[in-house]
Amino acid sequence: MARDKTRFVCQACGTVHPKWQGRCEGCGEWNTLAEEAPAPRGPGPAAKAGGGRRVEFVGLKGESAPPPRIPTGIAELDRVLGGGLVAASAVLVGGDPGIGKSTILLQAAARVASAGRRVLYVSGEEAVEQVRLRAARLGLTESPMALAAATALRDIVASLEQETDAALVVIDSIQTVWLDALDSAPGTVAQVRACAAELIRLAKARGFAIVLVGHVTKEGTLAGPRVLEHMVDATLYFEGDRGHQFRILRAVKNRFGATDEIGVFEMTGTGLVEVANPSALFLAERRGNVSGSAVFAGIEGTRPVLVEVQALLSPSSGGTPRRQVVGWDSGRLSMLLAVLEARCGMSLGQNDVYLNIAGGLRIAEPAADLAVAAALVSAATDRPTDAEAVYFGEVGLSGEVRQVAQFESRLREAAKLGFTAATLPRRIARGARPAAPPPGMSLSETGHLADLVAVFAEKSVKPRRAGP
Repeated sequence: MARDKTRFVCQACGTVHPKWQGRCEGCGEWNTLAEEAPAPRGPGPAAKAGGGRRVEFVGLKGESAPPPRIPTGIAELDRVLGGGLVAASAVLVGGDPGIGKSTILLQAAARVASAGRRVLYVSGEEAVEQVRLRAARLGLTESPMALAAATALRDIVASLEQETDAALVVIDSIQTVWLDALDSAPGTVAQVRACAAELIRLAKARGFAIVLVGHVTKEGTLAGPRVLEHMVDATLYFEGDRGHQFRILRAVKNRFGATDEIGVFEMTGTGLVEVANPSALFLAERRGNVSGSAVFAGIEGTRPVLVEVQALLSPSSGGTPRRQVVGWDSGRLSMLLAVLEARCGMSLGQNDVYLNIAGGLRIAEPAADLAVAAALVSAATDRPTDAEAVYFGEVGLSGEVRQVAQFESRLREAAKLGFTAATLPRRIARGARPAAPPPGMSLSETGHLADLVAVFAEKSVKPRRAGP
């Protein structure tokens, strides 16, 4: 029989190569190939056994109750999960190093354990004493949570099989767990796939919820095989800058709740603290008498969030103007600048443009177009926007302002924070019936971006510069 040859698998995309080479042919990444032993050839156990038992098919309507939830004791985390952890479910939590993944999970595990449930925390990156030091800093030493440090999958599975009443198991992290049956290093595609599959299978069989911590690549995606995100029931990403105190926990997949839901936290010396009203926090340091600033009324998941959009224009000193964006899509900024020049007659091509979403939040909603345009026009004309107004609406290539969803929720959130005006798309198109605004709020409907530019052109009083 011919001897099986080793293969080289890309750790970024999973493409298999017969020999090592510097660049992966599948994704184009450099130095990502790792040697792995091939899978055994021949028919699998199901093929050798021949036939199997008949699978029972049932209807969609049933009498079974929805799966019970395990509250974590952290309202923002429960919001992202859809109401809490579901028994026998698998959750994958990813984020940059030092963003707060281990901190939030240690806090959640301690609170679940304090509620009378059996919680097991397995650390593969830190020793037990290191985890205890963090727990002491967070004030969690009195929690009855069980702690262990292990990386061998066989030892972890053998220990979990002896637990009959476990409700929650945390594995920190899945990239450190290894299976001795595979001839590859921990963290490789084969190791991550095999270890995660075995742990998830055990969680489904035993009925406990399992949370896997995952590393991310330099591009911000979870390291390891893409199939890992398909195997779990929910995938959560921690976003934010390590130098910034705000952290955003975002659900990108959730079989038991809404996707794109967010939870907002603030990193303090005693751990992550929930932010119940993120809009007020994002706008806490805003100055309404400065040009280049506009407030966007956005929707993150099911939650309305108000954030400040900041724009700065300065004459370009080089041949090619700079376009620097933080927290928004740079391609969409280029589109808006082109629309302002081609459809509204503004000359912005010779200026360096800087755009920032204050607070560290990343905005992907097209409804932010109108707020960004207002900030750009305000910076170009050196006239501030209305300090009591919010903006939202999508801008098309012809300059038209398109309708967006959930404008009632956006207006209610703005009125709750004291805003008295809103600039939004026209809602009378296609028979849409305009709803009554919140009490004390006036609405300014605009159908074209040129109407917004005309508002700033009509202002004759220069703004008073903000003090130090």
